Amino acid sequence: MVLGLLGLGAVGVVTGSSVQGGLSRLLAPVQLRDPTGFTSLVPLGNTWRYYSVTGSVRPRDATSYRLKVSGLVDKPATYRLPDLQALHQTAFTDDFHCVTGWHVPDVPWSGVRVADLLDQAAPTADAVGVRFHSFDGTYSVNMTLEQARADDVIVALSMYGKPVTHDHGGPVRVYSGSMYGYKSTKWLSGIEVVRHNDPGYWEDRGYPLDGFIGE
Repeated sequence: MVLGLLGLGAVGVVTGSSVQGGLSRLLAPVQLRDPTGFTSLVPLGNTWRYYSVTGSVRPRDATSYRLKVSGLVDKPATYRLPDLQALHQTAFTDDFHCVTGWHVPDVPWSGVRVADLLDQAAPTADAVGVRFHSFDGTYSVNMTLEQARADDVIVALSMYGKPVTHDHGGPVRVYSGSMYGYKSTKWLSGIEVVRHNDPGYWEDRGYPLDGFIGE
């Protein structure tokens, strides 16, 4: 697989953007599995890469999935997948940007605004941040309450008009259009309202705390 990617990448370097575009279209349906981030070094064009900080992640489905909204809120809640699907859905098309340099343009997203879930939970007066937890058991990331309430921050239930696949972080993930992908927590299991805006997994390893694209 690695040698094959290197070969394809070399072709792209030698022959230019038109071939890279063709490679992108060829590989677009494929979720490239790469926990190391190696494929970000290969010029594959605008194609998804698979990242996980834990290796494999056990899938969850409509039967086993739960999303907990907890922490400094007056009305904590637990949502099943059908509960989230029954809420008002926000849809838009936006580019996905990885902080390592690659991006995928014009991705159709649909889901529930995080602001709507926060409104229902009613954060307390001393709440400052929101911590998103992944059911991989390791990953988490923070936003301020103001950032999490932005119109383009959603609990995504679908992309490309279909349910979010496991490899893309489904059945439920975060998407934050104004921020790099590390802020868009995959395999979302918890939204915890907290007293501080503390660093998350990648911020502890040197990534910017805010994560806005272009900053």
